[in-house]
Amino acid sequence: MSGKPRLGDLLVDRGLISADQLKIALLEQRRQGKQLGETLVSIGFLTEDTLREALSEKLGNDSINLSGILVDGHALALVPKDLARRHTLFPVSYEVATGELVIAVSDTQNIIAIDQVRAHLGSRATPVWRLAAIGEIQRAIETYYGHTLSIDGILNEIETGQADAAQLSAENAGEYSHPVVRLVDALLTDGVLIGASDLHFEPEPQFLRIRYRVDGVMRQVRALHRRYWPAMLVRLKILAGMNIAENRAPQDGRISTTLAGREIDFRAAAHPTAHGENFVLRVLDRKRGIVHLDKIGLAPDQLDTIKLMLARPEGMFLVTGPTGSGKTTTLYSILNYRNSEQVNIMTLEDPVEYTMPVIRQSAVGAGTKMNFAEGVRSLMRQDPDIILVGEVRDRETAEMAFRAAMTGHQVFSTLHSNSALRAIPRLFDLGVPPEVMSGNLIGIVAQRLIRRLCAACCQERVADPLETQLLGLEPDQPVKHAVGCEVCSFSGYRGRVAIVEVIRFDDVLDELMARRASLREFEAAALASGFRSLAHDGLRYAREGVTTLEEVSRVVDITSLVSL
Repeated sequence: MSGKPRLGDLLVDRGLISADQLKIALLEQRRQGKQLGETLVSIGFLTEDTLREALSEKLGNDSINLSGILVDGHALALVPKDLARRHTLFPVSYEVATGELVIAVSDTQNIIAIDQVRAHLGSRATPVWRLAAIGEIQRAIETYYGHTLSIDGILNEIETGQADAAQLSAENAGEYSHPVVRLVDALLTDGVLIGASDLHFEPEPQFLRIRYRVDGVMRQVRALHRRYWPAMLVRLKILAGMNIAENRAPQDGRISTTLAGREIDFRAAAHPTAHGENFVLRVLDRKRGIVHLDKIGLAPDQLDTIKLMLARPEGMFLVTGPTGSGKTTTLYSILNYRNSEQVNIMTLEDPVEYTMPVIRQSAVGAGTKMNFAEGVRSLMRQDPDIILVGEVRDRETAEMAFRAAMTGHQVFSTLHSNSALRAIPRLFDLGVPPEVMSGNLIGIVAQRLIRRLCAACCQERVADPLETQLLGLEPDQPVKHAVGCEVCSFSGYRGRVAIVEVIRFDDVLDELMARRASLREFEAAALASGFRSLAHDGLRYAREGVTTLEEVSRVVDITSLVSL
């Protein structure tokens, strides 16, 4: 006999319903012939969200919220409506690379439903079950089935005339039947599922260009007639909470939705251009955004060095690199590594991209009454152990951050510079005195993101003379190269990995800092202590077959390593 408590007892023990309410629901259940959970919701004793969480705890299954989801047309095509309705289940998303089909079901113990779905799918997909409330599943079946969900199908549906933007007012924003609503949802779903980091909607005089940034590289995915854009823009602005009447000033917003059982946020930005408003969405996927420090691809010696730096109780820790180089991901990984109930971690971010438990996160910027320098001053009165300052942009912020580091706090921040060593003259340029930096700088990490070779299609070939020289290979030794297939959208690459250079400051580097030594002196001292540059770290990945020499040279300068 199972040791799991019955649903009714679990709900009473958690204080979600009373014993009297349970008795009433059991009587109604026998009269109506429904499941207990469905009965509790129908008579108003529980909400569907509360029921879903309780069932998830009872059955030990992951749950999924179907309200406000992004629906995947490929998933719906795999499971017919009659099968979904008969067994009260709903296909949420389909991952092409893994073949996994996420299916929401009201009863994960329903063996008949599970067997029939597996028999129907055969080898086309592997079902992954998620628990959802019955009412949510039934609404999803009636809402999303019966509509065209492919981008081409939706475009064909509205080809006969221009969509009426008036139907997309805030009052009707939830009407999924409107084709433009489905078109925008289909584009957002498509972008997230292929792993795009940014979605660009770019109006031209006669057409709308849609481009995704995938693995750091822009890729055009669609070119639509210009007449579709006004209604699409209204829909996007409504989702992002923007003013739909304003088209001459920049606007920022945020969209929150659910895909494949995980929460997805989009940071939205509208910008007026000569041909209309440009609209860019940054995809903020919590699942991808917070990575364990041991899993971000650091070499063992780099990981050991960073953990040694984090063991210092106070000082400044900097991560440098251009926009889109993964600085925020690295900082969040570090904060996640240090996060516990024993330390008080507070952050200042512009904006807060991913919320983390226990950590106190604050947004700064144009929409708030606080900048970084004022924020640091305020945080110092909140008894923090660790402070994250989103970016050191000016002298005042730099001074406040180092002042916090000098008074017994660990301070993490980002800085724009080309390399870890060049962050030092950059700090000098911001006006930070060398005597303040000396002894208070824990270390600097510089990083870039390079694309991984697609494991499904990469092949080996004999290395050419330049590859043999740079990678230290034997003559005629093979290297891997990009080919291209359907899995990687014929780019030859899928996913990215960080290449990093790490400098830990010791007495030697502190002394050089105090006397404003030249960059050459810093470089010589760092190399003597085992420093490895971004270029050398990139060559390590090319040598291991993770990426190619061409990809490394696209991101970092390797010309200094070539001997003529």
